[in-house]
Amino acid sequence: MMRIDKALKIIFIVDFGVILFCFLSGEMLWILNTQIAFFSSLMVTIGSYLGYQKNIASRVEDHINDDDNYDEVDKMDDKYDLYSPEVEQLEKKEDPTPQEIKEAMKPIKQNYFANFKSGFSGMASLYRLFGYIGLIIGFFYLNNNQYLHIYSYITGFIIVPISTLVFGFLVKKSNS
Repeated sequence: MMRIDKALKIIFIVDFGVILFCFLSGEMLWILNTQIAFFSSLMVTIGSYLGYQKNIASRVEDHINDDDNYDEVDKMDDKYDLYSPEVEQLEKKEDPTPQEIKEAMKPIKQNYFANFKSGFSGMASLYRLFGYIGLIIGFFYLNNNQYLHIYSYITGFIIVPISTLVFGFLVKKSNS
């Protein structure tokens, strides 16, 4: 949680700098454009974070590990349990038959929908959807009332991603 607080501080400091620049330039229209884009971008970002955080928390709760010998790396390396001592080694064939290929692909196809379903909850977070709705409504409001200044709108929209990128570099540099 500490990193989120620091990231938000950097984001709001950069936003304050943009507001100050627009105010000193005497462009109140720029302030309107940057702030509408900034808050909708911030809502989309926070909504994405909360949605995926909820998704990860639910996956952690679902993960039950009763076996003390469980090793996630071994499970990934030996997905079909080919190297376990219980499985007899079969002769290797040169070319697999189409039926063998279909059988090998069944678990992948079955997990496709489950993976999509679990990722969809993070993707379709209500906070994120409200952010996108705010972005669209704000854009159309500015455009329909002839207040839209595209450069300041884009500047307001990229405050959050650029600030987050700078924060990521600062954290990485301080951890090195």
